[in-house]
Amino acid sequence: MSHRRFVALGDSTTEGLMDLYPDGSGYRGWADRLAEHIDAADPGLLYANLGIRGRKVDQIRAEQLGPALAMEPDLASVVGGINDMLRPRVDLDDVVEHMRAMVAALSASGATVLMFTYIDPANIMPVARSASPRTLAYNEKLRAVAAAHGARLIEFERDGVVDPRLWARDRLHANAEGHRRIAAAAAEVLEIPGVEPSWREPLPPAARLSRRAAAGREVRWAGAHFAPWVGRRLRGRSSGDGITAKRPTLAPVTGTQTVA
Repeated sequence: MSHRRFVALGDSTTEGLMDLYPDGSGYRGWADRLAEHIDAADPGLLYANLGIRGRKVDQIRAEQLGPALAMEPDLASVVGGINDMLRPRVDLDDVVEHMRAMVAALSASGATVLMFTYIDPANIMPVARSASPRTLAYNEKLRAVAAAHGARLIEFERDGVVDPRLWARDRLHANAEGHRRIAAAAAEVLEIPGVEPSWREPLPPAARLSRRAAAGREVRWAGAHFAPWVGRRLRGRSSGDGITAKRPTLAPVTGTQTVA
């Protein structure tokens, strides 16, 4: 299928955090990379990215769905929920209803909708073990939403960016190689030609750390990343406060790096 108008909705994953362009001009991320794949296979794609870091699913729906529908996309990605799942209290049914409403509206408009399931967060952040049951339950409900509305679903819970080395130091966002693999998986699900299947290949075995080295790494991560995250939650702040979408309107896929 040829896609002419791609709109990406979501949070920091869609914004592309931790995958900087080499020239430092901003974050690239899997959605930019997917747009490049599509445009390389069939030039002329118009692309908008509405993702903003820190957004929960109700905020994505309230802020991004209307503008996305107004752009009349024939392809839309809807990725969100991990910011909800990582909180100690969450109404899972409410989160799913917001996702369902977005997917239903975009599908009804004629767009092909792309969705993800999530890996168990405890695989990357042992401290997030309490979020595992609700994240896996959320995945089951996402599968039902995708099936009900004919969305394309990438099964990252079962196949994808599970290796911690595909994640940035903050353990909340994929690194450049992780984003590359997410984009390739999305292109494969969308049947975009020319995508190599290497994204499925595991990384070489990792060197084992001593207990002391591993403990030190956890302490450094907690001080640099976990404590500030908790602090923002306690103050009612978000990393996305004051941030606007990086590509708020449809525009040609230009000024980006070569697909890799």
